[in-house]
Amino acid sequence: MRILGLDYGSKTVGVAMTDPMGITVQPFKTILRDRESKLRKTLSEIQKIVEDYDVEKIVVGLPLNMDDTEGERARETRTFVEKLKLRVTVPVEFTDERLTTMEAAEILDESGIKRSEQKKVIDQVAAQLILEQYLRG
Repeated sequence: MRILGLDYGSKTVGVAMTDPMGITVQPFKTILRDRESKLRKTLSEIQKIVEDYDVEKIVVGLPLNMDDTEGERARETRTFVEKLKLRVTVPVEFTDERLTTMEAAEILDESGIKRSEQKKVIDQVAAQLILEQYLRG
């Protein structure tokens, strides 16, 4: 069962994916857009990934506040997911993604990747962490 993990941001969506057996998770790509409101191309790219790789489920990180409440980013993520659900036929679920971007930055720092290079992959690594956390249950 291949599962897609998404880290939704205002200008990027980090994408990670499991192997076909749903055991390991790898960073996949970062989808860029000019403005947060420009979602058509982003949604189309995700739809194509789902179709091309026989994805059976999508997991999206929900950025909760540290006190478990939902702020503006969480509301924007929920709006994005509602639009995504109109484009894909697979289930879409949320998982708590607090601090995943910070953790991704730490992993990249420890791997010796320069800060200037981290921007290219940090969202993918955050999506990987989101999906790994989801799989651990």
